[in-house]
Amino acid sequence: MSLRDPALPGADSDPFAALLRRFRTARRMSQLDLALDCDVSARHLSFLETGRARPSREMVLQLADGLVLPLSSQNALLQAAGFAPVFPASPLDSEALGPFRAVLQDMMDRHAPYPAILCDRHWVLRAANSTATSLLTPLQAEAGETNLVRMLTETRTAQAMIANLAEVIHEMRGRIALEALEAGNDPVLRTLLDALDAASRRHPLPGGLQRRPLVPLIVNLPDGQLSFLSTIVHFGTSEDVTVRDLRLELLFPADDATRTALHAMAS
Repeated sequence: MSLRDPALPGADSDPFAALLRRFRTARRMSQLDLALDCDVSARHLSFLETGRARPSREMVLQLADGLVLPLSSQNALLQAAGFAPVFPASPLDSEALGPFRAVLQDMMDRHAPYPAILCDRHWVLRAANSTATSLLTPLQAEAGETNLVRMLTETRTAQAMIANLAEVIHEMRGRIALEALEAGNDPVLRTLLDALDAASRRHPLPGGLQRRPLVPLIVNLPDGQLSFLSTIVHFGTSEDVTVRDLRLELLFPADDATRTALHAMAS
């Protein structure tokens, strides 16, 4: 089943109606499913999706909650209905997020000499510790950008540098597909998913490959290979869109040889 948005006849002239239907369809929910989850009548929901009824601010938030939308998408739904956004979206370098930046920096510093990478919801690099920077520099130099997905899918450097590129692309595609489904209406994520689909065709998984319970990132370096396991930290206690959309990826050594090599590099 495709994640792409279907045509939306009948509601295109009403921004809220079109967006609501798009979010619902992306969730694979029927009108009845959403109506039951939100404790509203299916008839009223149908009127909202065709523009025959206008929602209150409370109804928009109720529907957003039933759809389990990210904060940025909840703001978008409010704005489409003519209401002001509820959730702040502070720039990462703003004074308001100063204490949070200090926490992030402390987490990345303490993770050294292992790589730590901070990205936004579209997997654009926002910060990295020194170990991660040294690993990413060759990819950035060729790609000329800071999007991790495009570094993986659109550079020859990635093919030479990542020993198990097909596995990494396959795992990343699954992650982005889930995020695109959750976002419901994010053209950037859909574009990244297209890039990963194309890369998957260029780098298919070997036939008969036994799937691993944990997919490592195996990096080729002049002196040998480094093998990492990844964990991704999300920050769910904030109601700021910027904070909620960040991903802090922490890479850990997958074997003793990698652990020894990283400590040797740091010293």
